[in-house]
Amino acid sequence: MDLPEGPPLPPPPPLPEIEHCYRHPAEPTRVRCVRCGRPICPACMIPAPVGHQCPECVERARREFLLGPGRRIAVRSVTATRVLLAAIVAVFVVELAVGGPTALGDGERALLRLGALQPFLIADGQVYRLLTAMFLHAGLFHILFNGWALWVFGTMVERDYGTARFLAIFFLAGLLASATSYAFGSPAAIGVGASGAIFGIFGAFVAYNYRRRHLALGAANLRWATTLLLLNLLLAFSIPGIDWRAHLGGFLAGLVAGAVAEGWGTRRQRTVVAVLGFLGLAVVLVALVVWRTGELRAMPEFEPAVRYFQALAR
Repeated sequence: MDLPEGPPLPPPPPLPEIEHCYRHPAEPTRVRCVRCGRPICPACMIPAPVGHQCPECVERARREFLLGPGRRIAVRSVTATRVLLAAIVAVFVVELAVGGPTALGDGERALLRLGALQPFLIADGQVYRLLTAMFLHAGLFHILFNGWALWVFGTMVERDYGTARFLAIFFLAGLLASATSYAFGSPAAIGVGASGAIFGIFGAFVAYNYRRRHLALGAANLRWATTLLLLNLLLAFSIPGIDWRAHLGGFLAGLVAGAVAEGWGTRRQRTVVAVLGFLGLAVVLVALVVWRTGELRAMPEFEPAVRYFQALAR
């Protein structure tokens, strides 16, 4: 007796793409850690209730269990975040010592003397201000908010990317934030703050979790980051005095840097992608500075403005 033919069976799902273990680059694998999303080989697979986890995620979970809930434990060191935070606080103490920002206001002369961002002075050759402005702050509330944000996002991003890539992201994003403010902001403005670099760290946090959006933790972090981003955009455009150009430039730089920092393919390919991506961001930085410098130096008021701000900085 012949049975009637049923509907054709659907094709089997495609096998996951072959990757290489993040701890043993020579070992191919099709398995990812269900918590962090990194590829793991059989030697690194630790059975979980669903799927497998990597040794770092298992160790982190063990420490959180031993120390109690709500304690965030970083397997990787967060030394660089602590050093950057200490540097920002130390510079603020120097600002106070030389008559700079008070709890509620700022002192333009002291900030200019210490290296605040000032477009006319940068165009006159004081390019170092693109960097030094990142460590200056215009008041107690300014440094408290930035310090909190640096600690929260810096510890997570340094843990996820490692210290070297974290520092590269921080300084590239911070310098590109300064360059964006320099290129598109008012030439008479005086700017300070680590906000641009911190927005860059935030952008890297978004990039890291976007690649892991298929995981519960990655999806939750993305929702949280989206809420914070919308809130910050609202504040940036509604409160006068906030340099939204620097924030936007830093965020975009961090987003790109975070995406290329992990790269794609084998370990060697990932390194090549990261290096080329960072070099590309550096080229954009130089191009912005060179273009804006030419624009400012061509202004008829350039020389008088330089003399004015030089006198103000004395």
